[in-house]
Amino acid sequence: MNEQTKTSAAKRRAQLRAVAEAYFEALAKKDFTAIPYADTVVLRAPLAPGGVHNPLIGKEALRTIWWPPLVPALGTVQVLDHYLNEALTAIITEAEIHLVNPRVTLRVADRFTVNAEGQIIEQENHFDPRDVTNPGWQKQTE
Repeated sequence: MNEQTKTSAAKRRAQLRAVAEAYFEALAKKDFTAIPYADTVVLRAPLAPGGVHNPLIGKEALRTIWWPPLVPALGTVQVLDHYLNEALTAIITEAEIHLVNPRVTLRVADRFTVNAEGQIIEQENHFDPRDVTNPGWQKQTE
């Protein structure tokens, strides 16, 4: 790998990490406008209307459908680690999202596909939604 290719790859890795960090910082600040979404973003999430099999499409849909119920539930957010794919087109960030209602901690692994301009064009959230949809489920199985 030549020096120019190494520099380009390092810049792209930094860009991917910055995009993921911006997303989680925006969650912590409850500031949708700080999330670097492309206008045509596609979101798949267990708690989105329709679940992961019926994605929300478009920044405006995320702002008006996905974001409003999320804001009052959000507490603190802690990023744990980042994982990049070999092609440097996507990043998965592992984080803990502490909710205030219900009072639970979600361990998430969110995948972001990012375009060359540093905008999220696809997002897929991976976590166990039972703590939100069925609080206390762990005690019910004991």
